[in-house]
Amino acid sequence: IRDSDRRLKTNIKLVGEKNGFNIYQFAYKVNPAVKYVGVMAQEVLEKMPEAVVTGINGFFGVDYDKIGLKMERA
Repeated sequence: IRDSDRRLKTNIKLVGEKNGFNIYQFAYKVNPAVKYVGVMAQEVLEKMPEAVVTGINGFFGVDYDKIGLKMERA
């Protein structure tokens, strides 16, 4: 499960679509120099809520195995 909440991310750019989910390039606000490619939890929540969990910090995480994707470093 990866932190995938839009509120944690910056420099978000749509780069494609896979398995019915939008794929974005983004950086986490805590380390904006490192870019990743993945989904936004809020969008996954709408299509497949069983793949999203709410962490103790109140932010959403995505179980990428359940959506058949991987979050990768860009």
